[in-house]
Amino acid sequence: MSEGHVRKLVSSVDIRARIKACEKLAEAFGKVVKSVLVGEEPRLIIPKRTLSNTIYDKERGLLLLGPSTFERNFLDVRESKKFMQTLLMAKIIYEALMNNEYPTIRDLFYRGKHSIRYRDHKGRIEEENTWDEQKESDAVLRDIEVYVNLLREEMLILSKEKGKVVGDMRIKSGDDIIDLSKMGHGAYAIEPTPDLIEFIDVNAEFVLVVEKDAVFQQLHRAGFWRKYKAILITSAGQPDRATRRFVRRLNEELRLPIYILTDADPYGWYIYSVFKIGSITLSYESERLATPKAKFLGVSMTDIFGDEKKKPYLSETERRNFIIRAKKADIKRAQELLNYEWFKTEKWVKEINVFLAKQSKLEIEALTGKGLYFLTDTYIPTKIQTQDFIE
Repeated sequence: MSEGHVRKLVSSVDIRARIKACEKLAEAFGKVVKSVLVGEEPRLIIPKRTLSNTIYDKERGLLLLGPSTFERNFLDVRESKKFMQTLLMAKIIYEALMNNEYPTIRDLFYRGKHSIRYRDHKGRIEEENTWDEQKESDAVLRDIEVYVNLLREEMLILSKEKGKVVGDMRIKSGDDIIDLSKMGHGAYAIEPTPDLIEFIDVNAEFVLVVEKDAVFQQLHRAGFWRKYKAILITSAGQPDRATRRFVRRLNEELRLPIYILTDADPYGWYIYSVFKIGSITLSYESERLATPKAKFLGVSMTDIFGDEKKKPYLSETERRNFIIRAKKADIKRAQELLNYEWFKTEKWVKEINVFLAKQSKLEIEALTGKGLYFLTDTYIPTKIQTQDFIE
C-alpha cells in the first residue's frame, strides 16, 4: 500500500498508520497464500491467549504472553471454521484500511456475518453462519491482534470513547490543535486511536489518574490541575485500552510521573494494577498499554486506619460515618488478589490483610466528606510530597 492508494485523508499520521497496518497484515497473511501456492497445508501459528500462557515478568513489571502457541489448520475439521473466520476478519480489516474507513468492533461483526450454503453428505442443502454472536468475531479479532502483533487501535478500529483528560497541554488530532486547558467545565474525550495523537507541548509535573468520573469532575472544577501543574485523567471505572495507551505515552514519551487514585477496595486496587502491569485476559497488550512506573497514590487501608508509621487521615467518628461494610464479593476478590504474584509485596499483603480483618471499604468521594479542598489541598499533595505510595 502506498500513500497514493489512500483517498481523502487529511492527516499524515493517519496515512502512516494505515500503511503500517496494511503492510503487517499483508506480510502475516501472505504466508498463508504462499503455502497454498507451493502445495502446503494452509495454517496459522497463533500465540495462546490463555491464563496458563500468561506470565508475570517481575523484572519488567508486566503481565505478558508466554511462549505457547496453537495451530489453526484449514484441513483440520476442528479448526477449519475458525481458520476461515480468521481470514475473513483479516480481509474485512484490510479492505477498511484501504478504503479509508474507521470500522467499529460492531461493524466488523456485521460486515462478516452472512450464511454459507452447502450440500451435506446426503445431498441436502444446509446453511452455516460465519458467526452467530459478536463474541465470536471479537475473539477472532483478538487472535489477529496477537498473530499480526498489532493492537486493533493500530488498525484504526474504533471503540466507544470512555476516558477523559484535562490539563495545560496542547495536542494535535488530525490537523486540529486542541488546547486541553480550554475545555470549560468539560474535558477532552480520549480518542479510540491514541497513537494518532501528537503531543505539541505540555506544562505539567505529573499525571493524576482518577478511577471515578465524579471525583475527576470535582477536581477539575476546583482547579486542581492548574494549581498543582497536573494532567488530570479519569478512566471512569475499569480503564479502556485507549486510556491505558494514552497514560503509557505520557509516561514513556514525556517522562511524566503517573499517580493512580482509586477507591479503597479490591476492585479499585485491581484497576490500578491494570494500569501498571496489564490485564490478565489481555496480557498480549501489556507491552504497549501498561505503565510499570505508575504508582498507587491511594486510597489505602492505612490511610483510613493508620499504622505504626503514620496517623490515619480520618478520625474515629469520620471512619464510622464514611466507611462501608465489605460485601462477600469484595472479600472474595481481596483473597484472589493475594494469589496474584504482583500483589505479593510486603506493602500490598499488609493492605489486603487489613481489608480482610476490618471487612470495610471506602470510596474516594468519602474523603470529600471532610470538604472538597481536603482532597485537593491536603490528601493528594501530602501523599505525593511524602512519596506515600504502595508498590
